[in-house]
Amino acid sequence: MENRSIALDGPAGAGKSTLSKRAAKHFGIIYVDTGALYRCVGLYALRRGVDSRDEPNVTKLLPEISLEMKYDNDGIQRMLLNGEDVTDEIRIPEASKYASDVSAMKSVRAFLLSMQREMAVKYDTIMDGRDIGTVVLPDAGLKIFITAEPKKRAYRRYLELLEKDPGTKLEDVEAAMLSRDKNDSEREAAPLKAADDAVILDTTELNLEESFEALCNLITERFFRHEPQVKEESKLQVL
Repeated sequence: MENRSIALDGPAGAGKSTLSKRAAKHFGIIYVDTGALYRCVGLYALRRGVDSRDEPNVTKLLPEISLEMKYDNDGIQRMLLNGEDVTDEIRIPEASKYASDVSAMKSVRAFLLSMQREMAVKYDTIMDGRDIGTVVLPDAGLKIFITAEPKKRAYRRYLELLEKDPGTKLEDVEAAMLSRDKNDSEREAAPLKAADDAVILDTTELNLEESFEALCNLITERFFRHEPQVKEESKLQVL
């Protein structure tokens, strides 16, 4: 049977990663956070002192980069950059800015494309990002575009960052998110947009549990309507 593939796209702070992780665990499939891949490239450029918009020099760094996805005992994706676990470090604000800038580079997107597609060929996957349904997995069995009003998304991200840094300011998070929205939607390479055949899921007025239920209903209707849902399988341990 052909592998089940779910492409979940949307802007920053829409809840893509949180909901995708929960759905993957619920259905016993592999979660692939494509944004983490770009964050790793951005972090490497940041560490090497290369400007986030300097495409020629960022491109020169790519042969030095080795990326791996591992899964812990809870099925949570861990990112390894040249063997180092950078799962937490890639979430700092400066790394986020770098991720947005390097993700607009054709060379970086080409560098990561085959890795992303290979995951969907090997496993049942839910993959989130900004161009999964339009570029990475144009033939995905289910495409969902999840979104919410900008202020709502910024507040959600603010609460997330506040747990790690009590000094986080809401206005700074809002400004960074608006800037990233602009960069992602206006970039030449694979701009953020919903695939023509994507289901739009607006979570502005939904809490986390309501959003999760809505996502699970879409997945069940597409892939599991006529069969028992698969719970946490051992395939989470094969990577």
